[in-house]
Amino acid sequence: MITMKEYLEAINYRITGGSEHTWDCFGPNSRYLDSNETDDSSSRYSIVCIFDSQDQTVYVLEAWDYTNDRVYRWVNPNYVGAYRKAHKKHKVDYKEASDTNQYIDLDVKKDILEKIRAIVAGEEYDTRVQIEVDFSDEELLQYMKLAHERDMTFNEFVEEALQAAIDNYNRDPELAKTKAQEFLKTHPQYSVGEDIDEE
Repeated sequence: MITMKEYLEAINYRITGGSEHTWDCFGPNSRYLDSNETDDSSSRYSIVCIFDSQDQTVYVLEAWDYTNDRVYRWVNPNYVGAYRKAHKKHKVDYKEASDTNQYIDLDVKKDILEKIRAIVAGEEYDTRVQIEVDFSDEELLQYMKLAHERDMTFNEFVEEALQAAIDNYNRDPELAKTKAQEFLKTHPQYSVGEDIDEE
């Protein structure tokens, strides 16, 4: 999980505001902190952290990159369900960051922290979304052999497989959901506790 120390280091310890977090999905001790920077004419960025003032649990990080018109979000995986329910309760679209932007949700803590550091520093950064893959030793060996046979790096092989899955979903979302649900029935260890239809 992301710690307050990691968040503060990513924003260079520059806090510009904060208050109580008014939704009850994270308990009575949730607060948010802002880190904003504006130049002569407009805002460059806003980094928001929702955290617990007692045990310092980081619940949500948002990185609003106004320069490049992107909004990244990381939600602590232990609280995704509660956060989604709170959005539904408050009649707020979970995916909508603003009238003109959708959240780009990130699952990998390294990914959100790298993007925050770069946004704060005014540097270019990799806009791709990182994901973690979990293979057994046998699966890893098999996929590495397949990548070698195709004269590809392992990362290229994984990227190609993921792109094929995305393309299949875009061609027939209902079939892709059905196959995913069937897979999760036989492989419950890969379930993240969210109903696939909630997306």
